[in-house]
Amino acid sequence: MSETCAATQDQSATRSLLRLWPYVRPVRTRLFSAAFVAIVASCLGLVIPLVLKWIVDGPVAQHDPGGVWLGALYLLLLGVAEAVLFGFRRWLVARPLAAVEAAMRADLYRHVQRLPVAFHDRWASGQLLSRGTTDLMLLRMFLSFPLTFLLVNGVTILAGFAILLSQQWSLGLMLLVPVIPLVVLCSVFETRYSLVARRAQDQVGDLTTVVEESVLGIRIIKGFGQHRSQALAFRELARRLRGTELAKARLLAGLWGLITTFPELAIGAALVLGTVQVADGELSAGTLVAFLSTALALRWPVESIGFLLAICQESATATARFFEAMDAAEEEAPGASASHPLGGVPPFSSADRAPGAPPPNPRSSNSPKDFVQGGPPGADSSLTGAGSEENGSSTGIRFEGVLFRYPDAEPASSPVLARIDLHIRAGETMALVGGTGSGKTTLTALVPRLYEASAGRITLDGEDIAQMSRERLRGLVAVAFEDPTLFSTSVGENVLMGGGSSADLERALDIAQAGFVHRLPQGVDTQVGEQGLSLSGGQRQRLALARAVVGRPRFLILDDPLSALDVHTEALVEAALRRVLQDTTALVVAHRPSTVMLADRVALLSGGRIAAVGTHQELLRGNAEYAWLMSGADELGDEEGEGR
Repeated sequence: MSETCAATQDQSATRSLLRLWPYVRPVRTRLFSAAFVAIVASCLGLVIPLVLKWIVDGPVAQHDPGGVWLGALYLLLLGVAEAVLFGFRRWLVARPLAAVEAAMRADLYRHVQRLPVAFHDRWASGQLLSRGTTDLMLLRMFLSFPLTFLLVNGVTILAGFAILLSQQWSLGLMLLVPVIPLVVLCSVFETRYSLVARRAQDQVGDLTTVVEESVLGIRIIKGFGQHRSQALAFRELARRLRGTELAKARLLAGLWGLITTFPELAIGAALVLGTVQVADGELSAGTLVAFLSTALALRWPVESIGFLLAICQESATATARFFEAMDAAEEEAPGASASHPLGGVPPFSSADRAPGAPPPNPRSSNSPKDFVQGGPPGADSSLTGAGSEENGSSTGIRFEGVLFRYPDAEPASSPVLARIDLHIRAGETMALVGGTGSGKTTLTALVPRLYEASAGRITLDGEDIAQMSRERLRGLVAVAFEDPTLFSTSVGENVLMGGGSSADLERALDIAQAGFVHRLPQGVDTQVGEQGLSLSGGQRQRLALARAVVGRPRFLILDDPLSALDVHTEALVEAALRRVLQDTTALVVAHRPSTVMLADRVALLSGGRIAAVGTHQELLRGNAEYAWLMSGADELGDEEGEGR
């Protein structure tokens, strides 16, 4: 987060806070009304010293008890009016500013949902949580109090000094002496405090991340006896946050002390000089009382400057943090994310080749057959290559010259996937096999556009997925991930996230062999708890599979969907899946022969490229790497091992 912090330092607090205006605009009438009411209430407080002057120079000097009681009544009415107006101001802002906070939180949540997966790969969840909770609460407090009272106190100070100068200009000028050092002091404070405030808010996000990870990973922590190490990590982050908060407190205490001291010294000097003038007959006692009462009434507006500046700086950094997330680019609209400006397959540079792979044939750069050279030793050339079928059908799923490197990777780094050419015919099930880290999961994530291909294109029944809306694309494609994620809701709601009706729910549970849900306390209405951790790994995986098939998708992407099942359950699920796969086009990541047997054909992913395509038996006979992956035997030569 250091880069974002540096960017924030270059942005003034005022410029940051002005970005809140679109959210404040709908409630601006009530905010301006509240500010006006607060100014009137504050100015009523300045009338009180004038009433005191009238009482002292009038009824008191003339020994008129009735006039004193009348003056007391005036003071009471002014105090009640001031209190009522301040209460009315709070009523004016409470409801609309709660709505502003809710709107900002809703916008942030909606925006985060639309951000690409690559964004979430980079950002810690705790940083997003702190922006959506503590930062927005701070902004609501800023809009309801400091923002208004910066204006109110400013007007009050100007009006108060005007009254002071009109009463006795020499004493008024004496109170103006501390203004210049206070302005310099506030400027220095603002610069230093903004840095510390930003650091504290980022540390709150880091601490939130640690707490969240500790709660979600409590089984691992307890299982490995790591509670002490986690406690130490938490304590260290908490210690840093405490140190930063103390640094904030020291800065604020220093500013507040000086802001309090300078005006008090000026008031003391004015009191001495005023007393001398009263003794000499140059000033009436009532005027001195009114002058001192006005000066004391201005103490809070002046002393609150440090407090208000501190909240403004924290609010400015909170605003900057909020808009850091809001400014992140959402997933691009269809047609806007074309990875090559002219369409089709872009030129293929040497930097885009997998390590050790030979260059493609320049005479036919768009022919898939020209990009399947360089398979592992022992591979049968008749089996390598994705586009080896003779028909030119565009139905099904087709990868054409697809290249991918992660968004935060160096431009010159080797791509994770280099020139993928693969055709899965309509109604066909293709198994995707490869060694650990070969890019199988990444390849499957490109189909629903969880990641955007860096080059090339992917088509579904001949239609480029980059030209589809994501809603339509993800309505056509269903995905089941190897690590299933369930939400803190009921079993039925988790499964029906994939679409479908109640009848489809029962069918999907039957296919996934998830009949165990009917033995749960409330059946399909049973709450599964956070992350579904109240269920076993195999149960979660079966529910994830049911979620993938419940909507009868046209295209199905399964990332090793049976890895957590026992052999008996796996056999039952496979038998049911065969019926489903007959009616869909599927790409299945497989690690075991039993899963491979579900497929019509198999594609071997090696070195970031499709090294071979064929049936299971063909590849067993003709490709040494595939045979090694399926057998698990340690018979692959060193050269072949390096190629993985």
